[in-house]
Amino acid sequence: MIIFKKLAAPIFCLATMATAALPAHAAEESGPIRIGWLSSLTGPLSSAAIAENQGVQFAVEEINNAGGINGRKLELLTRDTAGDPTKAVSYAKQLAYDDKVSFIIGPVNSGESLATVPILSKAGVPNLIIGTVDSLTNAKKYPLAFRVINTNDQWISSANKYTLETLKLKKIAVIGDTSGYGASSAKRAAALLEELDIKPVYSVLIDPNKTSVTDEIQKAREAGADVIMPWSAATGLLARILNARGNMQWDVPVVGHPALMGLPIRDLLNKPSYWDNTYGAGYVSTTYDASGKLPERTQALMDAMRPKLGGKIDFTFWWVALGYDTVKIIEHAVKKNGSTDAEAFRKTLESTSDFPGVYATYTWTAENRNGFPDSGMVMNLANTFKDGSFKIAPQ
Repeated sequence: MIIFKKLAAPIFCLATMATAALPAHAAEESGPIRIGWLSSLTGPLSSAAIAENQGVQFAVEEINNAGGINGRKLELLTRDTAGDPTKAVSYAKQLAYDDKVSFIIGPVNSGESLATVPILSKAGVPNLIIGTVDSLTNAKKYPLAFRVINTNDQWISSANKYTLETLKLKKIAVIGDTSGYGASSAKRAAALLEELDIKPVYSVLIDPNKTSVTDEIQKAREAGADVIMPWSAATGLLARILNARGNMQWDVPVVGHPALMGLPIRDLLNKPSYWDNTYGAGYVSTTYDASGKLPERTQALMDAMRPKLGGKIDFTFWWVALGYDTVKIIEHAVKKNGSTDAEAFRKTLESTSDFPGVYATYTWTAENRNGFPDSGMVMNLANTFKDGSFKIAPQ
């Protein structure tokens, strides 16, 4: 016992001196890995965020229950932006500078991300992008921003191809909402159509909180539209578009944003039949094959999460899978690097090819920050929701 007391003090002092000599980031590597999560859990754009949150939380719990990453537990710091870019900016600064997180996921909405991506880039915090607007990623301007979700052009191009080549319709009404995402998407949709020598017969932006859209749908009809293409993530607005079309007994197809398939729409429709003849851009990962089966990785995650979700899946599952994958991508990089160093994260993702996620199989490069492949896209029939997944649209 006496010998122990004589030795303990010098050993303690040496350990203290060694710790003090370590650089700041090395000291941080011994604590929890802090992940910021910017999510619009309330507000008109919340349906996707709520589902994504299920995936994010499940991945964090799964990793922590397995002992963490390299022995370090994950600490998730969630901030509800309510879909407000001003709040998103405030929370992004808080997470980066005050909470000193190692990574940030989100925001969910592209309008918010347009405001936060430059801030997080300046702060030097790796940012996993789940907004689709193409300008959110740029290897030179935002070297630490990597997109996990598909790009907006992939959504729009899939819907355009289905409308023009499968449905063989050309008199298109393009509808967006007044959010940053809705406005930019409607503009881009019209531009991509015009590249194909198709000029929309009617275009409009609608406040996502507007209680009636009958006037706008009537104007689209009077303009001679034979298809409505909405580009909005606001399920309430999309339901009102479907109701207005149905109330008019105007049976033109509605083709566009994946949110057209969101389960919340079902409870907002005046009649179930108003969901007929509606098609959304979707994903191979959450589309049933001819035998009624889902891809293996999707089914495995679904089975693992089902008990936690009360035995049923009421969320559009691709959002769940997307949220799950963002955390698993962080795990992939930190395991490989042995640290949360931002530059090491950048180099790892730049050299990541065919990473097997649930939502998609991802590849990034030094030049390309968009990891989602074109082959992961498909068109779905909106009213075929089953366990968060869908049937392929008629071909």
